[in-house]
Amino acid sequence: MDAQKAARVMDELAKLYPEARPELHFSNPFETLIATILSAQCTDRRVNQVTAKLFAQYPDAFAMAKLSPEELEPLIRECGLYHNKAKNIAAVCRALTEHYGGEVPNTREELMKLPGVGQKTAGVVLMAAFGDPQIPVDTHVFRVSRRIGLADAGTPEKVELQLRALLPKEIWTFGHHLLIWHGRRCCAARNPACERCPLNEELCERHMESDEKSSK
Repeated sequence: MDAQKAARVMDELAKLYPEARPELHFSNPFETLIATILSAQCTDRRVNQVTAKLFAQYPDAFAMAKLSPEELEPLIRECGLYHNKAKNIAAVCRALTEHYGGEVPNTREELMKLPGVGQKTAGVVLMAAFGDPQIPVDTHVFRVSRRIGLADAGTPEKVELQLRALLPKEIWTFGHHLLIWHGRRCCAARNPACERCPLNEELCERHMESDEKSSK
C-alpha cells in the first residue's frame, strides 16, 4: 500500500473513532509499565479491575518489590498467565529499585533491559507514559494492519518497521489507538464485521482480494 492510500485509511478510521485513546488505566510511568505487562492476552477491562486494587496497595516499585512472585500471583491471577507475569513483575520492580532509583527509564534501550519487557511493551510505555511518538504492534495492530494492507511482514517487529516507514511520525500514536479500536470493534480475529467496515469497498486489500476471487 502506498502512502497516499494509507493516509486515506487512517482518515477513515479517525472519522470512525475520533475518541480513540488508551483503555488501560494508569497515572504514571510505573503504573503504565505494570499494566502493560499484565495486559498480555488479557482484556484491558480485566486489567483495570486488577490494577485498581493492586496500585492502591502497592503504588510504586519500592512497595511492589517487597512482594515475592508467589505473593504477587493471587493479586494478578485474574489477568491470566499469572505465573510468568508475577515472576516478571517482581523482577522488574527489583531492577527498578536497584538500578533506576525506583523510576521507569525513558529510553527503549533501558526499558528492554528490564525482565520480560520486549519491543511492544517498551513502545507502549514510551508512548503512553512519556509522550514519545510510537506505533507499538500488539495482536490487534498486527492483525488489522496486515488485513487492510498497511503491512505484510510476518512478525510484529517487522510490521512495526513497515508502519513506521509508511505513516507520518506525527500520527503514529493516534494510528496505534485507531488500529486497536478497529480490531476490537469491527475487524475481529474471528468473524470480522466487514459488512459495516468503511474500508471494505476501496481501501481494505483483503476485502478487495476476496471480491476479485468471488467474481472469477
